[in-house]
Amino acid sequence: MLEIDALHAQKVASGIPADMVSCHTAHVEGYVIEGHVPPAEIRRLLAERADALGLSVLGMPYGSPGMGPETEREAYVVHLIRKDGTTEVFASYDAA
Repeated sequence: MLEIDALHAQKVASGIPADMVSCHTAHVEGYVIEGHVPPAEIRRLLAERADALGLSVLGMPYGSPGMGPETEREAYVVHLIRKDGTTEVFASYDAA
């Protein structure tokens, strides 16, 4: 199996809907964190203990964590992924 196939299989096994798949996957206290999710939103998720699968940031938005300076970021959305696969906006970041 190619590494990319193994990565995709891990994302599917984690329950991430195909339209929420991004570049990185982490597991934190029972939640899936997909993509360049800001630490503040992960802390908020853990504090609120949402009944959800986890969070996702699609793509690799400039200015998101690890993707350049936040002072020059492009706008992006942090999605909350519900256990049934539906999503909603958890947080949004305007362009800086």
